[in-house]
Amino acid sequence: MQFKISKELILQIEELILSKKDQQLEALLNDMHHADIAEILDELDFDEATYIFKILDSEKTAEILLELEDDLRENILSRLSPKEIAEELDELDTDDAADIIAELSTDIKNEVISELIDVEHAKDIVDLLRYDEDTAGGLMGKELVKVNENWNVLTCVKEMRIQAENVSRVHSIYVVDDENRLKGRLSLKDLLTTSTKTPISEVYIPKVDYVRVDTEDVEVARIMQKYDLEAIPVVDELGRLVGRITIDDIVDVIKDEADKDYQLAAGISQDVEADDSILELTKARLPWLVLALLGGFVSVRVLGLFEGAMTDHGNLFFFTPLIAAMAGNVGVQSSAIIVQGLANNTLSGSLFSRLIKEISLSLLNGVILASILFLGSHFLLNVEFIIGVIVTSALISVIIIASLIGTFVPLLLNKFGIDPALATGPFITTSNDICGILIYFSIAKLILGF
Repeated sequence: MQFKISKELILQIEELILSKKDQQLEALLNDMHHADIAEILDELDFDEATYIFKILDSEKTAEILLELEDDLRENILSRLSPKEIAEELDELDTDDAADIIAELSTDIKNEVISELIDVEHAKDIVDLLRYDEDTAGGLMGKELVKVNENWNVLTCVKEMRIQAENVSRVHSIYVVDDENRLKGRLSLKDLLTTSTKTPISEVYIPKVDYVRVDTEDVEVARIMQKYDLEAIPVVDELGRLVGRITIDDIVDVIKDEADKDYQLAAGISQDVEADDSILELTKARLPWLVLALLGGFVSVRVLGLFEGAMTDHGNLFFFTPLIAAMAGNVGVQSSAIIVQGLANNTLSGSLFSRLIKEISLSLLNGVILASILFLGSHFLLNVEFIIGVIVTSALISVIIIASLIGTFVPLLLNKFGIDPALATGPFITTSNDICGILIYFSIAKLILGF
């Protein structure tokens, strides 16, 4: 059931904090989901949020920590002692605990780790901190259920019961050998329908999807999306099972990647949010605005080359924004499709076949749009026939060129290891604007002979 945070509820909570009615406040919040409490804390000031954090049980607040905005979480953690932070982390899975510890300063980080009660939990967290956050190693958690291929079914069930106590959700049962190398997975159905004396080696499934610790997070997301996996095991360089990645972590990766691509497409070069400072937002937006401004200067310069044409044939000028806009729109459409294909790994066929397809598609679109433009300009605007021919010819040419640029620029960027999402932003729009204007007046010059 969805829960709506109302202004009245916020006022009620602020009143309970002010009057120090901790028991009533705790009773009110304990009935709420941790995500809803995190949303409430975002509405309160830091002192009030910290106060709530300290009166609730660690089992509750540990989950709330994961849902908080980065700035609020950082501020709350700064007001907690290393011992209090350790109490929160003891309640979390290793991957979530490692993510939070990674946000702390080195001195506080070491103190927090030393305060962790569960030594094995602490060792697992320290191990995860070794990996880059953008890799499978940085995403994985240590909590999983594994069995040895040499065990029989009865031993397997006994060991699984012990291991499952530390695992919040059992997605899969992994099979390893004596060296902890991943051998396969075990079907729960086979486990329940097989004699208790049967060796696991006779019933496990050797085919299992896995990733290595150094696999990039976006690649892990692609694999899990492709094969509809709820969890995937992670192995080290020797093939030993070291952890697993669950779907909730991958959803975060997909969301972060989508946000990043969306911002790049909008011409924002850094990861920012609406609540960030003016300086941070300026630094993120300004580079591409400068690029667009320089592109505008180039467009003006191109127009200056054909000043005589606009003097003698003024009607040409009025179609300039239309040509430039169509060039930008077509380029963005083409690049968006290619970027999506690259992201989903669904592009197929040779470069030549893609070239032919793109030319055919843009030619068809160009002819249809040019026909509409020709009829509209002739009957509605009373434009001269020769001007109509120039504009429609230019439109078809511009659409073909813009679609080709929109297709091959992201492919080229991807080849050189640059995020192809850049090709859907101001870069492609500005370049196509310039090309569109140049093509338009070049055709006009060719036909009119000025």
